[in-house]
Amino acid sequence: MGVVKLGDVARESRLKWTKSKQDVPIVGLEHLIPDEIRFDAYDINTDNTFSKRFVKGQVLFGRRRAYQRKAAIAEFDGICSGDITVIEAIEGKMVPELLPFIIQTPVFFDYANRGSAGSLSPRVKWEHLADYEFELPPLEEQKILADKLWAAYRLKEAYKKLLDATDEMVKSQFIEMVGDPRNNPKGWPTKRLSELAEYSIGLTYKPEQICDDGTIVLRSGNIQDGKISFSDIVRVNAPIKESLFVKEDDILMCSRNGSASLVGKVAMIPDINEPMTFGAFMTIIRSAEAKYLYLYFQSQDFRERVSEGKSSTMNQITQKMLDKVEVPFPDKDVRETLSAIASQADKSKFELRKSIDAIDKVIKSLINN
Repeated sequence: MGVVKLGDVARESRLKWTKSKQDVPIVGLEHLIPDEIRFDAYDINTDNTFSKRFVKGQVLFGRRRAYQRKAAIAEFDGICSGDITVIEAIEGKMVPELLPFIIQTPVFFDYANRGSAGSLSPRVKWEHLADYEFELPPLEEQKILADKLWAAYRLKEAYKKLLDATDEMVKSQFIEMVGDPRNNPKGWPTKRLSELAEYSIGLTYKPEQICDDGTIVLRSGNIQDGKISFSDIVRVNAPIKESLFVKEDDILMCSRNGSASLVGKVAMIPDINEPMTFGAFMTIIRSAEAKYLYLYFQSQDFRERVSEGKSSTMNQITQKMLDKVEVPFPDKDVRETLSAIASQADKSKFELRKSIDAIDKVIKSLINN
């Protein structure tokens, strides 16, 4: 087919939901995951004003703040937010299975972002998206390409499940060797977190201090799967106290956020090759027992101890709350064994992530070619 416009081979679906919303899946922007073609989260029987209908096989594109790169194929029927554009392939023009891979590309998201209007909450219209141009092969080749892309994506998902299984293995080892911290069945002595660590909140900076060549400021988005990710960084040119520069084996914690699911997330600072600081909604925890504390912070006990910081507008973990946390503190040989297990798991996860990155390159190559 050669070069086509998206609007020539796909269209916006404007179906409305007119029946009862009882037991119907409700999808908001918060349920779509950046850079993921699939999603399985949704609300049900919640108060909302959503009326946009989608059906299985259509693509849900986050038109508000398109830079967040949210677009995924629907695998069930439901209702979605007005901040989501519902897109479907035109029969006879594009294979529906190929559409999500066309949408879920950096080039398309960049194009969408350039066409967004509004300062605080920019949105992009379908009329702009419809003018996006790309190369599209004939239908027969589209089917072959879609089959290859989905095969690669399923393999990627299998590796991601192994990543999750590795994390669960480490957590189960922690419970087996330490016991459930909520009731401390093994009777280990406990220590207040303030006895084991020092902690401080991060840097407050102004928008005008953001620049291209300043100091990296680590934020909640830089914690991905328990690791530090540098895929989306902010740099600032601002005065920074020496105590606010991170060090190797510091624990970075998201301590304040509008999303409760992000508060309490942690990652250990790796060996870094340039100075970095952390934002005001983050906390750095520094301890000689960092590897053990990193495991403890992922326990349900810790989540429950700090849940009292939730409010209707902001979820947070304050320093006073951390001061009150009592940590089961097993013998040194138990702590060291757990650290060794976690280190071996990290090596396995590193190899898995390398495989996932390789698959992403294959997917990108298939689309570009």
